[in-house]
Amino acid sequence: MTTVYLNGQFLALEEARIPVMDRGFLFGDGVYEVIPVYDRQLFRLHAHLARLQDSLDGIRLENPHPPAEWETLILRIVESAEWPDQGIYLQVTRGSGPRDHAFPKIVQPTVFILPMQLSPPAAEAVEQGVSAITSRDNRWLRCDLKVTSLLPNVLLRQLSVDANCAETILIRDGQLIEGSASSVFIVQDGMLLAPPKSNLMLPGITYDVVLELAAAAAMPHQVRPISETELRQASEIWLTSSTKEVMAVTELDGQSVGTGQPGPLFRQMHADYQAFKHRIMRRKSAA
Repeated sequence: MTTVYLNGQFLALEEARIPVMDRGFLFGDGVYEVIPVYDRQLFRLHAHLARLQDSLDGIRLENPHPPAEWETLILRIVESAEWPDQGIYLQVTRGSGPRDHAFPKIVQPTVFILPMQLSPPAAEAVEQGVSAITSRDNRWLRCDLKVTSLLPNVLLRQLSVDANCAETILIRDGQLIEGSASSVFIVQDGMLLAPPKSNLMLPGITYDVVLELAAAAAMPHQVRPISETELRQASEIWLTSSTKEVMAVTELDGQSVGTGQPGPLFRQMHADYQAFKHRIMRRKSAA
């Protein structure tokens, strides 16, 4: 049985219900987060909660819990789940009210916490890389908010599913932005490049970790705008996210990236990221 949290109650997933007038259901009026858990150790909880706060601020919704309360609720869900490695899904909507675009004057937010099994990326994908396609970014202008109204991302991600690829990489006004469900890095002349954070992309937690690990390893890196031409001429392309971790793209729009195999900087970063994860998991053993 999977235990979830919904509006003050811990209950079986099959028993969880929300009203049909919930604004998350009617309008997608809400935000979410996904927090990785390794061996029941929360990964960068405070960074995820800070991003949740930014998203709530962005849609003008008061946070229903201070950080300590969130941590208590999340840890109870983590301990109740059957899997040691999890993705903890948090969702906060504006709650139920009349079907009117304007905010209800008095409303109680809907708070939902769901544990999901988290599996590591497939070994074959790590060793051989994955394929991706590109598409024009037709989403709204506040992609920095992690909102539940994800239909544009869903449609863009489905393009890659239809093409039997792992991701759709998004281009706007001739510039690399991100993937439909990931951040994107490239390697050019031995330099790791990342597009700068803006309102057009989600500020990825894994994006931050990769840049920190690059700095710690003295890997040449730079954050700056990346053109579509640079993307297509890159010797390496990486996808990063809480579930993908760090993944090499070895084919883009049917053309090989670099040698067509994961490159040397990817292999170094993948090893550093795994070591970083294992340090988190060892905390439990040492406790």
